[in-house]
Amino acid sequence: ADPKILILDEATSSVDTRTEVLIQKAMDNLMEGRTSFVIAHRLSTIKNADLILVMNEGDIVEQGNHFDLLAANGFYAKLYNSQFEKAAEQGNELVHDLPNSESIIS
Repeated sequence: ADPKILILDEATSSVDTRTEVLIQKAMDNLMEGRTSFVIAHRLSTIKNADLILVMNEGDIVEQGNHFDLLAANGFYAKLYNSQFEKAAEQGNELVHDLPNSESIIS
């Protein structure tokens, strides 16, 4: 099958950093040439998306690409900075312990 639309829901939610990198490479190949919806709490999973929809408590509160959302210094930037500050403190590249009420969809 060669679907035109791909939906991935938390594809990297319960894996270590090394496995996430491998999964991300496979996902990049799989998503090429397709419309893809990626639901993720790990922001590294959606960082390269053309469009990111940022949700908080069921509402879309921001949208844009990674760099525009960081520049806006809003909710996405807060999540991103929080996630990667925790990673630096723990000596990891990635942290995936965000509260369930905060979701990122790209």
